[in-house]
Amino acid sequence: MADDWRLPLDGGCLCGAIRFRISAPPLLAAACHCAWCQKRSASAYSLTLSVPTAGFAVTQGEPELGKGPSANPHFFCPGCKNWMFLRLDAFGIVNVRPSQLDEHRWFRPYIEIFTSRKLPWAATSAVHSFETMPDPQAFGALIEGFAREGARPG
Repeated sequence: MADDWRLPLDGGCLCGAIRFRISAPPLLAAACHCAWCQKRSASAYSLTLSVPTAGFAVTQGEPELGKGPSANPHFFCPGCKNWMFLRLDAFGIVNVRPSQLDEHRWFRPYIEIFTSRKLPWAATSAVHSFETMPDPQAFGALIEGFAREGARPG
């Protein structure tokens, strides 16, 4: 439930120049297997923690706007070039890279998307899997499910 989060969650980039804080309960945790995320993360998939825009703040430094596969603003550290977060203003959320949280060992993806692009050996512990992006109508139920049973900081 929303009241069992140990907030705030603090994090930052690899070099420490950029710091951020999450002060509202996250809405969803995901792994994305799309080709862009594979290239950007230099891994089999990228991890995302979706938080309400009002519950996310950069507390130190100035992130740099970078290019992504969509019109949504992708932000990086100008020093170490870490891909840090993505603003989805139309939906009122910020997608944060959870591995940049100071304590992130608790993170588990609740959903995985673009499994049609998944590397044959890649596996996650996600509860729900989608070959592409889920239908927009599905997100309400997914957010409710994550609120009930998604992983939390210990």
